[in-house]
Parts: sequence; structure tokens; C-alpha cells
Amino acid sequence: MSAVLFPLMLAGYAFGALAGLLGGRGSVGRWLVALGAGLGAGAGLGLGAGVIAGGGALVWSSPDLFGFAGGLQLRLDTLGAAFLVLIGVGAIPAAIYGAGYSEAYEDGRTALRRHPRQGAEASGFMLNLFLLSMSLVAMADNIFTFLFMWEAMSLSSYFLVITESSELGTLQAGQWYLGMAHLGFVCVAAGFMLFAGGDWAASFDSLRAGAAALPAALRSIIFLLALAGFGSKAGIVPLHLWLPMAHPVAPSHVSALMSGVLIKLGLYGLLRVSLDLLGGGPAWWGGLVLGLGAVSAVLGILYALMENDLKRLLAYSSVENMGIILMALGAGLIFHSYGLMALAGLSFVAGLYHTLNHAAFKGLLFLGAGAVLHATHTRNMELLGGLIKRMPWTAFFFLVGAAAISALPPLNGFVSEWLVFQALLGGFQIPSSEMALIMPLAVGMLALTSGLAAACFVKAFGITFLAIPRSVPAEQAHEATPAMRAGMGLLALLCLGLGVLPFAVVPLLGRVLAGIGGLPADPVVLTFNLSLQMPAGFGQMSPSLMAVGLVGLLALIPVVLRMLRVNRRLRLSDTWGCGRTGQTPRMEYTATAFAEPLRRVFTQLYRPTKELTIDFHPESKYFVQSIEYRSQITPWFEKVLYRPLLEGIRFAARMVRRLQSGSLHLYLLYISLTLVLLLIVARWL
Repeated sequence: MSAVLFPLMLAGYAFGALAGLLGGRGSVGRWLVALGAGLGAGAGLGLGAGVIAGGGALVWSSPDLFGFAGGLQLRLDTLGAAFLVLIGVGAIPAAIYGAGYSEAYEDGRTALRRHPRQGAEASGFMLNLFLLSMSLVAMADNIFTFLFMWEAMSLSSYFLVITESSELGTLQAGQWYLGMAHLGFVCVAAGFMLFAGGDWAASFDSLRAGAAALPAALRSIIFLLALAGFGSKAGIVPLHLWLPMAHPVAPSHVSALMSGVLIKLGLYGLLRVSLDLLGGGPAWWGGLVLGLGAVSAVLGILYALMENDLKRLLAYSSVENMGIILMALGAGLIFHSYGLMALAGLSFVAGLYHTLNHAAFKGLLFLGAGAVLHATHTRNMELLGGLIKRMPWTAFFFLVGAAAISALPPLNGFVSEWLVFQALLGGFQIPSSEMALIMPLAVGMLALTSGLAAACFVKAFGITFLAIPRSVPAEQAHEATPAMRAGMGLLALLCLGLGVLPFAVVPLLGRVLAGIGGLPADPVVLTFNLSLQMPAGFGQMSPSLMAVGLVGLLALIPVVLRMLRVNRRLRLSDTWGCGRTGQTPRMEYTATAFAEPLRRVFTQLYRPTKELTIDFHPESKYFVQSIEYRSQITPWFEKVLYRPLLEGIRFAARMVRRLQSGSLHLYLLYISLTLVLLLIVARWL
């Protein structure tokens, strides 16, 4: 099958790209772009699933193409296949959704503020190039191919981010994203060069073979460079700044792909280098990853809680979920270093399962937020409300995503977070007391994160969809197009399926990791094909039986009501309004008010700036005419790290600018001094 599916994947993406260039406008053009993307993603999904199921690794090379760097070399093993499946899972619903969402661009105007839009014809081309480059990153088998496809992935996604380039802040967000992407690229390239001794053409097989002979200090430097480079793409704190900037301004189906798929390739790169190529390392590698994950999870959800921009809230939530995944991967690296392979396998399976689950529910949430934006032309939750009556399908799908990301059974987020908890609780088996102490702290931070996430998405759903509209656009909102609803519906079904059928997924994830770094094939045991049982019988849970119990409980409620002869006749009444008749939007909870208690609890972290202006009646100071209150939270890392860094760069640039005097004699002096300095260095070395 691989001989058919691989060319079909390439042909599908090529067809979609050409359709975007030649006929991207109009209904036919939009659907041709979606057809190409869906065909390529579907073929990639089938290709990845076939390799995981035991079809054997796909190997393809073209030594004549870029022969100076070893040519293009592709090999799809089980680890790459898992992420190729992930790309397909995110891309197919996004492609269908995009065909309907992009209709708003046909008149040359944006969905957000109806300003003129630039580059509409190229977006379909860039979308397919983006999906193709991500797929080939997962298949790269030498340094040059990996770096080439990694850069193509970053550049194509940059052009998608700035699709609505006329919108305020879009170009700045794109610049931040491109800057962080290239910073990560430099770190990844430097790590590979140290690994291969400067050989751009080195294959991954040669890197594996020579990893054991590397000095321990050099191995750690390579790991740290990989963590920084791939961590910037994954959005871990403090390299996360581009996520809340780029995700909100990108088209919503692109936001879903970036959050659900793109940032996961940072995890792929980290696993590929640290576990596969280097073969694991000392315990402090895992401790560092675990600590960064815990900090990312807590800070990500805390800043998400304070956001009133719906898509920006979801972007910060992605930082939180990447933190949860990194906690699992960090625990796996710790267990691996101590030879606890069963617990290491459990941790990596939990991380991969949450990676897949996050692609489903975060993709669904971004598509839901895009439907809200499409209908109301605003992301500000303070201007929304009451949309459940005007957009019932969108509200239902968003509710499914909100419940899944809040880890409520029987949806998928519950299963993978439970597995992460079980992996961390197994830390008592670590022989080192210092490392064993880290695990309970990580469990506490994960528990705090889970509780805050539930509060965050009560806010996101309740403020956006419930109560009465707070603005005219919210009153005039319309339901999403059929294509948009179809894309959301596919992901909603996936959230349910991954939640109630883990026994169909977990063995495949165990097979993905089998043999990599000496990991076992079955880290999680299935009992009667229904229950998940942890190593040494530490824990056991059946999501399938739990789902059956919940359905039975819901079915029992009307039976009990009938037995008690409860009057089920519909009764209409006014909501209690504190003694006032007639409800107005001013009487509702706002997004700011909902989060105010948590803002007070964590005020030392947020350190908000507040401004209160009170105007009194001109006739008497005892009568207040108006009150204006403003509060703003600037993320801590932006104030402490990035602002001083940017000021330092600007200062250095001003100093360097003085060297450009326009004097030819001075330039000749610069060259002479540089030459003398290089000769001295060469002599000294």
C-alpha cells in the first residue's frame, strides 16, 4: 500500500497547491483546494496507519536531488508514522472547514473587520505546502532533509499567519513568529552539526551509530540545543510568546492546524533527538523537561483565564496542554534513565495520547471560535453572549471541545490526563530520593492545572454562548456554513471516539514506541479489551464502562421523574434580577468579572495595572456621574525577559549604526583591523 499512498499524498498536496494558485477564488476553487489537502492528508493518514499496523518502514531517497548534501532521504518508521497520522487527523477537518470559512474572503474582505485582504490567491497554495512540508518533516531521514523541510514548514505557516495582513497587529505577530521560528532553527541546526561533526549529509542511521561514542558533555549540549530549538516551536515557557500573537490573527482553520498539529512537531523533534538518536540520557534531562512542562502548564492556563479574546485564550491554553505533554515526556526520560522501562513506556504513551487528543479538541475549539468570528466579526467575549440560540450547532460542538479539554469523562481529554497522572504517581519507584520528590510536586501542579482549565472553559463557553447578547453583532449572528459544521462535527466525533475506545488506540501507541531506546511494546495492559491496567497493577480504569454508566445514569433520570410523578409541564418564568424587572446585558457576568476572584488570588503573578476614573455631577460631588475602570495584565516573561532583550538589541543596533560613517578610509581601516585580528587568532589557535 505504501507504494500507492506515498505518491498519492504528494499528488494530492500538489493538486491542492496548483488549485490555489490557478483558481483559488470562487466556490469551485475553494473546494478544489480542500480536495487536494484532504486527499493528501487522507493518504498520509493511511500511510502512517499502515506502518504502525506492521506494514514495514517506507524508505525513499533521491541522491541526485541536492546531492551536495546527501540528497533527499525519507524513511517513515513508527514514530514518524504516528505524527503523520496526527497531521491527517487535524488536516482533513480543517480542509473541509476552510472551504466554507474562506467564503468570507471572496469579496476581498476579511472575516474580522471587513478590511481589504491581500494575497487571497496564495493562501490555498500555502496551505497545501504547509501540510506537505509537515508530512515530510516526519519522514526526513538525514540532517539536510529535516532542516530543509523544517524551514519550508516555518515559512509556509508564516505566510498563512499574515493572510489578513491589513488587520491591526497581524504583521507584528508574523514577525514575532518568524523570529522565534528562526531562533529555533539556528538551535536545531547547531545541535545537528555538533552531533554529526559538521557533516550536513549525515543520515539518522549514522547519528544513531555514533551517539554512544560522544562525550557526555557534548551529548548534553546537543540535548539542550534540541530542547531550545524544538521547544520554541512547541511553545514551551519562556519561548511561547509567539503563540498568543500568531494564533489569533491567522485564519481559524490555520489556527487549528498550528495549535493542533504544528506545535506537536516540536515534540516529535525532541523525541527523535533525545530518545531515538541519542538513545536517552541522564535523569536531569527528564527533570528539566518535566520542570519546564509543569511551569508551562500552570502559567499557560493562568494567563488563559485572564484573556477576553477567545482565540488568544485558546492559544494560551495550547501552552498549558503542551506543558502537560512535556510533563509526561519528562517523566518518561527520567524513568528511562533509571531503567524503569515499563513506567517509561507508560509515560511516553500518555504523552502521545494527549498529543493526539489535544489535536482533536483544540482543533475543534479553534474551529468553533472561527465560526463565532465568522458570524459576529469579533473575538472579544465581552461583546458576545446569547449565541447558543443563534448558533446551536456551533455551541454544541464548542461545548464538546470545552468538556474534552477540561478532562471530563467520557471524552478523550479525561483518558490521557488520567494516564499522565498514573505515570507521575509511579515516581515512588525511582531509586533516587531527589528525583522521586519531583514527581509528587508535578502531580500537584497537574491537579492545579486541571482545576483551572475547567474554570477557564466554563468562562469561555458561558460568556460566549449563554445569557443574552451584549452587542448588535451578537444579536445578528448566524449559524456556521454546512462545510464549517461538518469539519467541527468530525472532530467532535473523534473526541468521543478517543474517549470511549482507548483499548483501540493504546496498543497502537505502544507499538509506535516499541524498540526505541529499549522501550517495551505493551506498557499499558488491556483487561478484557475494556480496562486500562497500569504496570504492577498500580491503577486500573475502564473509560468504556464509565461511558456506559454515564449513559445509563442519564437514561435513569426520566424514569425516576416518572416514578415520582413529577410535573414535567413546561413552565416559563422570569430570571431573578435582584428586584429589577427586565434583564439587560449590564446585569450579566462579563469575562473580566468571572476571572476577577482568580486575578485576586494570583495577583502577585499577574501584577495588573489599574486605572480608576470617577466623574462627579457638576452640581454635587456626592452624585457620581460616571465610573471608568481599566485593568491590563502584561505577561511576566514579556516584561522581565523580552522587553529588556529588545532594548538591548536596539541599543546595540544604534551603536553599530555609528560605524556607517560613509568614509571610505574608515572602512579600509575596519578591514585592516579585522584582518590583523584574524591573523592573531589563527596564530594563537
